[in-house]
Amino acid sequence: MYLLIGLIVVFSSVIVGYTVAHGEWSVLFQPAELIIILGCGLGAFFGSQTKYTFKLITKSLKYLFSDPGSSKERYLDTLALLYTLFTKMHREGVISVESDVEKPESSPIFSKYPNISKNTTLVNFIGDTLRVYLTTGDPADINSLMDVDMRTMQGEGLLPAHAVSHMAESMPGMGIVACVLGVVLAMGNINEPPEILGHYIAAALVGTFIGILSCYGLFGPMGSKLENYVSEEHFYFNAVKEAVSAAIRGATPLIAVEYGRRAIPYPFRPRFAEMEERLRSA
Repeated sequence: MYLLIGLIVVFSSVIVGYTVAHGEWSVLFQPAELIIILGCGLGAFFGSQTKYTFKLITKSLKYLFSDPGSSKERYLDTLALLYTLFTKMHREGVISVESDVEKPESSPIFSKYPNISKNTTLVNFIGDTLRVYLTTGDPADINSLMDVDMRTMQGEGLLPAHAVSHMAESMPGMGIVACVLGVVLAMGNINEPPEILGHYIAAALVGTFIGILSCYGLFGPMGSKLENYVSEEHFYFNAVKEAVSAAIRGATPLIAVEYGRRAIPYPFRPRFAEMEERLRSA
């Protein structure tokens, strides 16, 4: 939504500003320049991908016009789910959650929070961590394992963002390519009257305009949006990691989820009293 609003503002500003300046719109309509710039830019973009990164980019396109859904409610539900798991571990022993982490789809704990449990990446993150602890009984390396997992998720998520940003950075150069070709055409018609020669030169400059606008007004914001999406999800997983790590170290369920609460970004962080009230109903 925010990206769409931003793009509308960008292109509306260009249209209104050019109209106020009494610009001639027919001059900006240069299909040849568009073909050169977008064709070269997209061609270079596809040529730089691997099968793996291209699949990631295709998958990430849905995030351009969506939101991670970060909210106080989402974090509260996650803390409540973790608190329920930790309480069961604390009262009945770690082995008591084996069935929950082995088959989360049939676990009454995970089923109680469908909005959270539908995130299979999160469920696997929690389940795999607790499964390792159940198997080894050693909390020493659990925190490092979660860090490795999170770095991998973050790095993978940033690949599409960087790919789109790199394409954005190439667009001004592609605009210069189109502009140079336009100048070549103008020089080939140097003997034409000034009004015709001026049209050729204006058409060439449109290439530079399109390249710069597509970089900073179109593809650049797309790359930044994807990067921000990944960063916001990283905050979410970090809060989960802090809570799980504390529980495995032996903290009480309440202290463990408090570690998680303290890792939540301030705009979404519930007050302790809010969290405590939610946990009572968990």
